[in-house]
Amino acid sequence: MLQRLRESLTLILIALLPFHALFVTLGTRVLLGPGHAPMQALALWKEMLLGLILFLALVEVLHPLFDRARARVPSPFSIDLFDGLIVALLGIAVVLFLYRPWMTTTGFVLGFKYDFIPLIAFLILRRVPWSIRFRTHVEDVLLAVAGIVALYGLLTILAPKGYFRLLGYSDAHSLYLPNGPLAAFQQISGSGIRRIQSTFSGPNQMGIWLLIPFSILATRVFHLKRLRSRSSKMMVALGILLLVALMLTFSRSAWIGTFVIVSFAGSRALPKKVFRDAFIGIVSLAAIAGVAASLIAPQIFLRATSTREHIARPLRAIHEMVRYPLGFGLGAAGPAANRTHEPCVYLERGADASWAKNSPQLCVFVGPTQVQPTEHRCDCALLPENWYLQLGVELGLPGMLLSLALTALVLWRLRKSEVAFLLFLSISIAALFLHAWEDAAAAYTAWLMVAAVLSL
Repeated sequence: MLQRLRESLTLILIALLPFHALFVTLGTRVLLGPGHAPMQALALWKEMLLGLILFLALVEVLHPLFDRARARVPSPFSIDLFDGLIVALLGIAVVLFLYRPWMTTTGFVLGFKYDFIPLIAFLILRRVPWSIRFRTHVEDVLLAVAGIVALYGLLTILAPKGYFRLLGYSDAHSLYLPNGPLAAFQQISGSGIRRIQSTFSGPNQMGIWLLIPFSILATRVFHLKRLRSRSSKMMVALGILLLVALMLTFSRSAWIGTFVIVSFAGSRALPKKVFRDAFIGIVSLAAIAGVAASLIAPQIFLRATSTREHIARPLRAIHEMVRYPLGFGLGAAGPAANRTHEPCVYLERGADASWAKNSPQLCVFVGPTQVQPTEHRCDCALLPENWYLQLGVELGLPGMLLSLALTALVLWRLRKSEVAFLLFLSISIAALFLHAWEDAAAAYTAWLMVAAVLSL
């Protein structure tokens, strides 16, 4: 009974996570009116529901201990390398919090939320059994939700700003304001082209989450025996819809993750010669299309400012790791730091920054020069644009190496579970270019699914 309740609540959590940003934005608009930052009381619903799931799991673990012993089932208190790596990471975080004089409770709590809640959920939930029914249903639920998210995202491409304002989003696009409402969408710098984000807080977050249902879909499509049945046609149609949505997020990290999923799924399902020929053809066409698109619309596909930041920010993170090889502590970099520092915008040299005068709380840089405000030097967050370097800044070189070891170990243990392997691999690769594990929808869903596969 407890297992069924826990699995049902987990399905509800996974189904609702992609709608978190939209629900909280709309709820804040209804309760507080326009122009307010997302209500923390509303935003914590997912952690509260996850906490209830973990509580039920702990009850399951503790209640039948004697029965487990008689049945010679492995003790839930036995530990393995997964547990050792996670506990070691947590130990480093606690030691830094106690001995770094600049560490704040707020920074630690925010850093803990992003870095450790998914890992602790994994550590606990792999100690309880998961039914085959759950594993089947969770995939079906994710595919259904993905279709809704992708379709809604496509419909919002042409939606007027008034529609988003009515829902509680900010009038400003492409900006993150810690004390303001979410931006309704982002535009590609130097153009008026929207990047779809659907129900998420940003296009990158949407793109990373879509890698999870796309992994399920790619696995099923590549194993289809024939395409004449109605369900097969529906899967192919859904696959096209998800590919279009992924393309329109203009998240290059999500594009790389998509390519990885298709490559690995194809290599497992197709004969070697067929896969090799198809792979060479697809890579050649993609390379030609990429070069042509970069020449025709460089501001869309190359995005000089973004590309430059993706190089400069990891280098800065490495520089900080050299300065403090044992780490600054949780919340010193990445999404947690974004919440505790001034919001900063970086524009190309010669760009017009006059529009920012309507948002005096913004720190604006044109090239290397700070042009707003003029009375003080801005305190900008350190955003390495790389999850592993973020952990290196926060937890030092030992923390980064432990994180890499944990990632490699999970992938090794998942190698025979195709869906879980593909979704975890694609997000882990995207994490080389983004803070890919920052969004709760992707992080909680992925680690919960991995816990079900790697259950003790």
